Amino acid sequence: MASCTQYTCFTNPGRPEMVTKENPWLFRTYAGHSTATASNALYRSNLAKGQTGLSVAFDLPTQTGYDSDHELARGEVGKVGVPVNHLGDMRALFKDIPLERMNTSMTINATAPWLLALYIAVAEEQGADLTALQGTVQNDIIKEYLSRGTYIAPPAPSLRMTTDIAAFTQKHLPKWNPMNICSYHLQEAGATPEQELAFALATACAVLDDLKGKVSTADFPSMVGRISFFVNAGIRFVTEICKMRAFVDLWDEICLARYGITDAKYRRFRYGVQVNSLGLTEQQPENNVYRILIEMLAVTLSKNARARAVQLPAWNEALGLPRPWDQQWSLRMQQILAYETDLLEYDDLFDGNPAIERKVAMLKDGARAELAQIDAMGGAVAAIDYMKARLVEANAERIAKIESHETTVVGVNAWVETTPSPLTAGDGSIMVADPKAEADQIARLSEWRSARDENAVQSALRDLRAAAASGANIMPASITAAKAGATTGEWGLMVRSAFGEYRAPTGVSPNPSNRTEGLEPIREAVQVLSAKLGRPLKFIVGKPGLDGHSNGAEQIAARARDCGMDIHYEGIRLTPAEIVNAAVQQNAHVIGLSILSGSHVPLIRDTLLRMQQAGLSQIPLIVGGIIPEDDANALRAMGVAAVYTPKDFEMNRIMMDIVTLVDRAATAA
Repeated sequence: MASCTQYTCFTNPGRPEMVTKENPWLFRTYAGHSTATASNALYRSNLAKGQTGLSVAFDLPTQTGYDSDHELARGEVGKVGVPVNHLGDMRALFKDIPLERMNTSMTINATAPWLLALYIAVAEEQGADLTALQGTVQNDIIKEYLSRGTYIAPPAPSLRMTTDIAAFTQKHLPKWNPMNICSYHLQEAGATPEQELAFALATACAVLDDLKGKVSTADFPSMVGRISFFVNAGIRFVTEICKMRAFVDLWDEICLARYGITDAKYRRFRYGVQVNSLGLTEQQPENNVYRILIEMLAVTLSKNARARAVQLPAWNEALGLPRPWDQQWSLRMQQILAYETDLLEYDDLFDGNPAIERKVAMLKDGARAELAQIDAMGGAVAAIDYMKARLVEANAERIAKIESHETTVVGVNAWVETTPSPLTAGDGSIMVADPKAEADQIARLSEWRSARDENAVQSALRDLRAAAASGANIMPASITAAKAGATTGEWGLMVRSAFGEYRAPTGVSPNPSNRTEGLEPIREAVQVLSAKLGRPLKFIVGKPGLDGHSNGAEQIAARARDCGMDIHYEGIRLTPAEIVNAAVQQNAHVIGLSILSGSHVPLIRDTLLRMQQAGLSQIPLIVGGIIPEDDANALRAMGVAAVYTPKDFEMNRIMMDIVTLVDRAATAA
């Protein structure tokens, strides 16, 4: 392993305002898994290969404010990111990586104050000058209610903690980006380009409106300049280029007209990007390499709307956890474009292009209309229900176009014939999370608790809750708690006790939509079966565990509703016990669970056991998610009636499968 001082990223920690051949965008891969120690080894390896910044993925318990030994964390520890329970974990995560010379992006939202507090504590232990720290916390809580689901508290106090971070960094971390307005997950949830523009910009306005009261008038313009964005680049190449140019224009317009920012440098639209994961296919996954490249070009070709940090997914993310080699392949793609081509040697290639200008104008007009609607409703916080419903509807339209072949997806609904790929052959084609990592993490958490000064911890937690309740800035008390040895779950408990729990809207209307294409045979079959059952077919749709990616569950619930089924869908973050209890109370005929976090085996095992104990063994249980075939076979062997993965895009077929399964169960009974 090369020493830290030899890493490319450490030789020039400062980033220029303009991307150039000599100083291209930051190269990142989104990474973190299993344990802090394992993730640290991965980070140091990636840095040695030429990565120029870190992008930290945290596991779901960390994102939602639970310790690794909490009931809801079961099966989720280390699955979609690294678990960080306390200061010891953060030390291990950045061991031998000098934070003063690093640019670190942390994809963290509800627990952003806490993870930033831990980061600051580790930096101080390293002897770092805090004013030199560079990086970003995503800290965009509004999109969590709309698309990602890792919220903790209700919207208003959550927004308050977002701006607490911004105000704190203004005084103490002048080079740190306190917020990354994230439209990435909006597109993943099905947003149109106009919705992605408008909903992200409305979020930025909500933040700045709240921040005005926390920083001085003199400091406010520079804080506007420190707001950054994190966007998505999809496969519609020209549209994505135009969307980014529209973002630049609209942000400049808002900063000048709404906030009176006269200095152009503070109106600059600064953004990082991860290209689209929604469009990555399980079928013929090698095709994803081309998709990723095309999507990267959309955010790098236009000089006046070029990303300042780029992270690329791996080609096989629709199959499971990418290996280090897969991440390296994505990194090399960036390096080739930046250093081997002449892209960064020219002015903007699209200025003056009439087709581009027309499309940009159309997108801006559509976004302005959406922004006006949101403003009329009282702003982004007040419009959460409206925006969520719009996203669910837009995603339904996207899926319907793929089903009807109006939208072509190579290898999915066209040219599906294929030769087996050597890239996915044999064992080891995807990385498997260490099955012992969760037990190891919990054991070290227990050791941490037993070794700390409990009086100091409890005193710090009392002060933290008091700060939350009083309206004081949450950061100083969070830092004190971090240094005292408090845990992520304890920080989350204080936030919940001060602000209360919250359940975001599902966006699934109880009323059927106007889409009818291909539904008549299914509706007829549902009616016939409902008559046979003596009441409408009852379908429980559930999201067990901490997985907040609810797009699939929402679309299944909405399509089942349109087919005439009586659906029950409460949204995300339910325990197996709560789902089974709902099935008993609702007298369900079928249960469908959606899990994309990799925790399907333990959660389904628990659900099946509880169904048996509740006398529901005769009810079919179906499961959907990113599930490797070996796991799918294991689930079927446990008693799961059907398993669906991203390759199963024909939802009408799934609806007919449900009818058949319920009919078979009713006949057997």
